[in-house]
Amino acid sequence: MSQRLRRSGCLILSLVFIAGLTACEDSKAVYPDKQRGDTSPVWGERKRETIFGDGGLFNTDRKKRVEDGVGIGVNAYLWRAALDTFAFMPLSSADPFGGVIITDWYQPPETPNERFKTNIYILDKVLRADGVKVALFRQIRDASGNWVDQQVDSKTVIDLENSILTRARQLRTASQDAK
Repeated sequence: MSQRLRRSGCLILSLVFIAGLTACEDSKAVYPDKQRGDTSPVWGERKRETIFGDGGLFNTDRKKRVEDGVGIGVNAYLWRAALDTFAFMPLSSADPFGGVIITDWYQPPETPNERFKTNIYILDKVLRADGVKVALFRQIRDASGNWVDQQVDSKTVIDLENSILTRARQLRTASQDAK
């Protein structure tokens, strides 16, 4: 009886094992390969991450790569020119990676009942005429002492953008002459 029980147990176990193997039937083995001219790494050639970072313990990988994204995300000449142009206004926020400069309200001493605020957007990594946009806000104090928004002349905005571009060109020329 125990012989019969042992045989039927082995038979059932074998059937379960074979049924389990049939579940693997549709899997497809995928092996890495390289086509001619393909420079992408295969699994064995991938650079491994370590707990010490890219350069290792002694920072042996000192090459600076362009694709790392190091530096500001906008044109440096436009960025510097915008900061130079609006240096007289109090700075509220400056984001060199997003290319946004926001000034606080500025009240000229000549006109105490008028104030201005600017938002400057650097839109490109290339020094181009359409790489900078200025939003100018103007308010005038009314008789009750409240600040009221006023329309800004579009020519004033264009003049401000042109002054940033002129300063950026001067900075670029100066840096090329220094080389």
